[in-house]
Amino acid sequence: MSPVEVKTRGWDGVDVVIVSGDAYVDHPSFAMAILGRVLEAQGFKVAILSQPPWHSAEAFRTFGRPRLFFAVSAGNMDSMINHYTANRKPRSDDAYSPGGKSGLRPDRATNVYSQRCKEAYPGVPVVIGGVEASLRRFAHYDFWSDTVRPSVLVSSKADLLVYGMGEKNIVEIALRMSVGESIKDLRDLRGTAFLLGAKEAVAPFPDSIKTPTTPRDDTVELATFEAMRDDKVTFAKATAVMHKESNPHNARRLLQRHGDRVVVQNPPRLPLSTPEMDAIYDLPYERRAHPSYTAPVPAEEMMRSSITIMRGCFAGCTFCSITTHQGRPVQSRSPESVVKEVESLEGLPGYKGTVSDLGGPTANMYGMQCTKPEVEAICRRLSCIFPTVCKLLGTDHGPVIDLMRRVRGAAGVKKVNIASGVRMDLARLSPKYLEELARYHVGGHLKVAPEHIDDGVLRRMKKPNRNDFESFAAAFEEASNKAGKDQYLVPYFIASHPGSDLKAMIQLAVFLKRNGYRPKQVQDFIPSPMDLATAMYWTGLDPETLEPVVIARNLKDRRMQRALMQWFKPENWFEVRKALLEEGRGDLIGEGCDALIPSSPPKEAMDHRRARAHVEMGKYVHEKGQRPEDRDWDAFTGYRDREQRLPDEEAEGKGAPSPAPKPPLPKPRSVGYRPFRKKF
Repeated sequence: MSPVEVKTRGWDGVDVVIVSGDAYVDHPSFAMAILGRVLEAQGFKVAILSQPPWHSAEAFRTFGRPRLFFAVSAGNMDSMINHYTANRKPRSDDAYSPGGKSGLRPDRATNVYSQRCKEAYPGVPVVIGGVEASLRRFAHYDFWSDTVRPSVLVSSKADLLVYGMGEKNIVEIALRMSVGESIKDLRDLRGTAFLLGAKEAVAPFPDSIKTPTTPRDDTVELATFEAMRDDKVTFAKATAVMHKESNPHNARRLLQRHGDRVVVQNPPRLPLSTPEMDAIYDLPYERRAHPSYTAPVPAEEMMRSSITIMRGCFAGCTFCSITTHQGRPVQSRSPESVVKEVESLEGLPGYKGTVSDLGGPTANMYGMQCTKPEVEAICRRLSCIFPTVCKLLGTDHGPVIDLMRRVRGAAGVKKVNIASGVRMDLARLSPKYLEELARYHVGGHLKVAPEHIDDGVLRRMKKPNRNDFESFAAAFEEASNKAGKDQYLVPYFIASHPGSDLKAMIQLAVFLKRNGYRPKQVQDFIPSPMDLATAMYWTGLDPETLEPVVIARNLKDRRMQRALMQWFKPENWFEVRKALLEEGRGDLIGEGCDALIPSSPPKEAMDHRRARAHVEMGKYVHEKGQRPEDRDWDAFTGYRDREQRLPDEEAEGKGAPSPAPKPPLPKPRSVGYRPFRKKF
């Protein structure tokens, strides 16, 4: 991680420099750690350039000119989601930075890092990857600029993009370049995308990456960037095509023109086998942040004693990027590899025998696969469990139950928690799994994600209906009682998801109250690039059916939906009341059993409203208790204080001279007069 460490190891240079927007934590939950370790295992010399200053190229020359390439990633998260909330406000912290400090990576970090690498050493290939690059490989809607942006290959000027999980690709790239192949020779790799030059022609589909089930028409051309940018129906249709070409066994090559250049995406990498997964996770990770950091990295503390047992997800939820990035096939480790990692935790600082998580994208998909591989090879279904669980899907929980038991019996283990989400529609198919889960693996609360209870919204999410959640809740309560434990579900719900209107959110609020749920946290829908739900948000259409979808786009609607989910908070009284009256649900205001808020605002609601008005409106809303005679009337000119007036507001019209300043308002005669009282 520094030139001093390079010299200490006796190296005269490095082969690959991995540039990342995250702090360097040598733990298999961090992509840079995995990629660095798999390259090291093949004999390559790897340097980690973590969170470099990006305002010049100087930091990117830290290790000298890499012999092979730069590998660039924004980090474990999209940099824009890392930086901004659903209301586009800057976040105050960053779990992937030392001390949780925000601002240590740029916006659109993949673009910035890639350009700085090219500036530092022209001619050195730049390979981009990670979640941010994966989800922006084609024209995509960008929530933060509210525009359709071109492929990240265009904006970053990178030579090659690796999408999805990149261990096998980064090793193959390094091996082939080390024997003299150029970056252009690597365009036959699965799981990659690249940008052709203006004068380059599209080559034939490489025979080396064909499978027996690759369609005869092996290449599909998507709508152009310009067409997707200018027409929302075209955008929706193109998004549907991208998702249908995601099965690695039968996916076709995709092309998309950006002006006179073409983005080419090869089919996804084939899923890893269990021995390949084991080889990756059996590498010698330190499981801690680099010792150069003087402040703890919050994500490292959360992940230190967590164990990844699988990757991939066949649920295909429209708002989730896991399937898009990790793939639909579930790839699982062997029990022996998992137990070996658990036993290696002994001796870690702070480890007292508790495994904080045994899971992955979904804790109970471990070992589940299609029972008919020949059918899986030609299947184009986007979800194996929506609208119903596919009859060919193997849903046996025996392997995960056996794994849980083996880990509980591992040396030094006192407690094994399941903190990853549990897929409820699968879990309730196995009473034995629920019994084991409730008895041994829940520390009082279990996280689940019903997301909503309105069937229309759930259909847009590709989630099961509310009966599924209610059945699971009853079964979990029964299993907990049987184990003699007082345990509760912590359900997660999303506000402002496409298809969700005020009526649906009021229905959810009433459901939460009737069932005694008071969510401490509310998840606002954030449209992340390439997701189906994001296409719905941008176009107002369901990409698969082109049906119109209700969208909460403006801040007022999003604020009301969020407030309804936390109706019990006094500070939300005014927003909840506005939403209820707007929907004609005044019956939910008062003292009835289902009433969400009382008839009169509580004192806390008034205080919160006054405080928010002071922040949002500025000096012309006076402090609580301020006397009129104490106000600085000489500085007050009406709607905005003089120092806040904008230059273009000083003129009546274009080119008109500035009008004479208005005389200050006279002081009120009555001391008891409260100016602008109606604002409260």
